[in-house]
Amino acid sequence: MKKGVKKKAVKAVPKKKKDLGNLGPYPVLENNPGKWTNRLVIGTPTLGTVRMEWTQARFGQTIPTNFSLVDVHQYCHSYAPLGYQIADAENLTAKVVVEGNFEWFLSWEDDNLPPLDALVKINEYMITKKAPIVAGVYFTKSEPPEPIIYRGQGVGYYADWKLGEKIWVDGVPFGFTLIHGDIIRALWEESEEYIVNGTVTRRVFDAPSESYIDPLTGGWMNSAGTSDLAWCKRMMTDNIFVKAGWPEFQKKKYPYLVDTSIFVKHIDRNTGTIYPVKLPEKFLKGEITFKDALDIMIS
Repeated sequence: MKKGVKKKAVKAVPKKKKDLGNLGPYPVLENNPGKWTNRLVIGTPTLGTVRMEWTQARFGQTIPTNFSLVDVHQYCHSYAPLGYQIADAENLTAKVVVEGNFEWFLSWEDDNLPPLDALVKINEYMITKKAPIVAGVYFTKSEPPEPIIYRGQGVGYYADWKLGEKIWVDGVPFGFTLIHGDIIRALWEESEEYIVNGTVTRRVFDAPSESYIDPLTGGWMNSAGTSDLAWCKRMMTDNIFVKAGWPEFQKKKYPYLVDTSIFVKHIDRNTGTIYPVKLPEKFLKGEITFKDALDIMIS
């Protein structure tokens, strides 16, 4: 450099970042560029306290090879009106399904203990796409226990099945239920907006509750229900299967598949009692033997 000549400063030019696409709110790692496979989101409505048994069942699952999932744990606030707590949490998860363009949604409530191979079995349904809605089977927290699966309203539980069989019904709970994302998106398009704890979402799920005066008797009437069975009914009355691209299921009298080999235990959060305490023998003459059922219940 010649004496008296100043060196010209060169401004550093930042390297152009690689376009990773529209990934939304989901994480991007430098060593894994590109769009994530948003295949499955697991939603867990909870008040915040769960049993150790649930934690073991949840995080002790066998994860299938080449699997992809996202967990969503939405904590319901205690001031939420009874009957709307779970529906609000489900609607917040529906927002994640829609905005993340997830292919599947698995509802897994915080008092349900599926077998440790449950995700492996669920993965088969996700791969084959034989049904848009698949549920495991579990029982009421009562003695004697009743399976929470239904054919028809007001006629009690559906009992014509044996453990290990696959059956079709028109009413399933959301304790452990797989739902295709297109179903959620179709419902989202037709649902009203509302706000949950400052977050705008839509009423994809709703727990029906109303009070009114009967015009015939003049009496004050109250009615209420759960979000799961109301949702099952809406699926049929609003032609959601057709709008979601599954028209063949709209024609079915019983469009929801229950795989009873996914035998889900139902735990009391306070006492740790696992239901059914004893499985009724009328359900024990299918593909799963009595010994297998006992092994499932104590595992």
